[in-house]
Amino acid sequence: MQNSMPARPPAFETMEPGLRRLIANNPSAMTYWGTNTYILGTGKVCVIDPGPDDSSHMRAILSALEPGETVSHIIVTHSHVDHSPLAAPLSRATGAPVLAFGDSRAGRSAIMAQLAQAGLAGGGEGIDHAFCPDRLLHDREEIHGANWSLTALWTPGHMGNHLCLAWNGAVFSGDHVMGWASSLVSPPDGDLTDFMASCRRLQKIGARRLYPGHGAPVDAPQERLSWLVNHRLERERSICDALSAGLVHVNEITARIYQDTPPALQAAAARNVFAHLVDLIQQGRVDYSLPLRPEAEFRLSPAHENSSPT
Repeated sequence: MQNSMPARPPAFETMEPGLRRLIANNPSAMTYWGTNTYILGTGKVCVIDPGPDDSSHMRAILSALEPGETVSHIIVTHSHVDHSPLAAPLSRATGAPVLAFGDSRAGRSAIMAQLAQAGLAGGGEGIDHAFCPDRLLHDREEIHGANWSLTALWTPGHMGNHLCLAWNGAVFSGDHVMGWASSLVSPPDGDLTDFMASCRRLQKIGARRLYPGHGAPVDAPQERLSWLVNHRLERERSICDALSAGLVHVNEITARIYQDTPPALQAAAARNVFAHLVDLIQQGRVDYSLPLRPEAEFRLSPAHENSSPT
């Protein structure tokens, strides 16, 4: 899931005119160097993804402001604990409102809401259950600042309330598209059906560059998006092959497919397999034993037992 990590870049740097980036000191297998916090504009600025609840990162954000600069907007791409918890403290310190698609339950598809209602939880980076934005952003809504503007793009998949933000031909892609790893999709917060649709939506936008929530900018967005879509389709084929071979449980399918994955990431890999199985159920290609849980048994639907996966 993760490539080898190159040397960590400076914790603070200008990415292009009007855009600065800070990296939070929370590196991990899930966050790479750490969470990218972006400062957009000059004078009255927008902070995108304040990051984890870390007082030192708060000081770094405030110290990165030029003399006389103020924060007018705080925007959160999604409410995982490595992106959103610092939003409320930063809002109290600056008086700026927090904008997002919604709280941590917002944007879930019907089947993911059903899984959550049945008690399925966990498996991701961790949910900020206390997150409560001051203002909700709607899909395609424009946000204007003193010398910048953004367009909110609802891109569920990694999480139901995930937003990407279009700016000046570039896109802040949150955790939906990163250059160093494929995005984790972990039900009930992650939905692979939505993830694939959001990838195809971003392909149509044709951004010149992506600024992700972790890692370096993506300078070839179309190539990366095509890789992500094809990677998921290849994984789908591998899962269907495992089902054709008679494997019925998530853990045994995971063991067959993710043979080179470190033990620390096996649980995340199993959640990815479950996400694919839920997607295949929604396509009508896989049946399952009730209730729908990672512990259920999964089999190819009779109509697809002898057909090649697409």
